[in-house]
Amino acid sequence: MESTTSWFASWFDSPYYHQLYQHRNDEEAQFFMSNLIQHLAVSNEGRVLDLACGKGRHSIYLASKGLDVVGVDLSPESIAHAQQFGHERLSFGVHDMRESLEAYGQFDYIFNLFTSFGYFDTLEEHQETINQMAKGLKGNESRLVIDFFNAHKVIQKLVLKEEKTVGDIDFDLQRYVENGYIVKNIRFEDKGELYHFQERVRALSLEDFEGFLKGAGLEIEQTFGDFALNPFDLEESDRLILIAKPC
Repeated sequence: MESTTSWFASWFDSPYYHQLYQHRNDEEAQFFMSNLIQHLAVSNEGRVLDLACGKGRHSIYLASKGLDVVGVDLSPESIAHAQQFGHERLSFGVHDMRESLEAYGQFDYIFNLFTSFGYFDTLEEHQETINQMAKGLKGNESRLVIDFFNAHKVIQKLVLKEEKTVGDIDFDLQRYVENGYIVKNIRFEDKGELYHFQERVRALSLEDFEGFLKGAGLEIEQTFGDFALNPFDLEESDRLILIAKPC
C-alpha cells in the first residue's frame, strides 16, 4: 500500500505513525513546556495556541497550569483522541496550518512544536503558514515559538538505514537528502499487507526562518538549542528553537 502524496495528511492520521513514535513521552513534553512558560513568564491569563498539536500532550500540560489553550491539528484521528481531555480551558479542532486562524481568535502565544513545519512543497506555502501565525498573534507583547530540528546536525549525522521493531511490527527506515528535503522512507508489513509511507521535511536553516519571519512582520528575539533552553549551536544542538515577536 503506497501513500506518499500529501504524506503528512495520510501518515500523521495513521495508527502506525503513533506506534513508530510512541517513545515520545509526556515527561519530555512537560519538561520543555515548563521551561518555556517560565522563560516567557506566561501568566494564567495567557491564551495559547498549540499549532499542529498531535494528540495534545503539550496542550494538556499547558492547560493543567491554568492557561487557556486551543490545540489544532490536521489529523482527525489525533484530534478525536485529544478531545477526550478537553474542558472549559482546553479545546481542540481539526485545522490546516496554511489556512486562516480567524475562527479561533487571536493568541498571546502560538507554539509550533516538535518539527511540525517544513512539510510543504513550495516556499510560498511555508511563508503563508508563517503569515497566518503572525496574524493569529494579539499584538506586540505576543510571541511565536517554533521548535524545529537542527537540520544541519541531522544531515551531518544522518543514519541512512535502520531497522526498528516496535510492538509486533518491524519498520524498515531509509533516509536521504533530496532537493533540500530530508526524506525518510518507512516500509513494513502488517497482517500480510505491505505499507510504504514517506516523510519529507525541508532542511530549513536559521537564515531560512529569519526570512520567513521577516516576510510576516516578525523578528527573532531569541534562539535555543534544546528543551532545557541552552544556547543554539549549529554543530552541537539537536533543536532549533525560535522565539519571535512582531517587528
